[in-house]
Amino acid sequence: MKAVEPGQRQVVNIHTATFEPFDDLQGQSYLQLDTAFPPGSGFHVFRMEPGTTTTPHEHTCDEQWLMLEGEMTDNDGTLYKPGDLVLMKKGTQHASSTIDGCLLAVFIATAESNLA
Repeated sequence: MKAVEPGQRQVVNIHTATFEPFDDLQGQSYLQLDTAFPPGSGFHVFRMEPGTTTTPHEHTCDEQWLMLEGEMTDNDGTLYKPGDLVLMKKGTQHASSTIDGCLLAVFIATAESNLA
């Protein structure tokens, strides 16, 4: 087996890395290593600051996420807690909010479509 060559591996720690703010989403940021996907898509870590609500949106593809820290509630009252692994199907419309902030590991192949 060959050794991992310089430049073939990138490692950051989600607790110490700098998250990139979304230009149009106050209190929401992401950490993404693979720049082959647009910002905030592909595999990334998504952070919502306390008191944040996402823009109402529709999924243009299936989205999967794992709640890492905190809690998040969807507009229909569904509560997500650490350890919850979630699949939202293409065409799902929702908005999510957090009281105390949260951190999610997310995979989504294409950007969402804003409904607002």
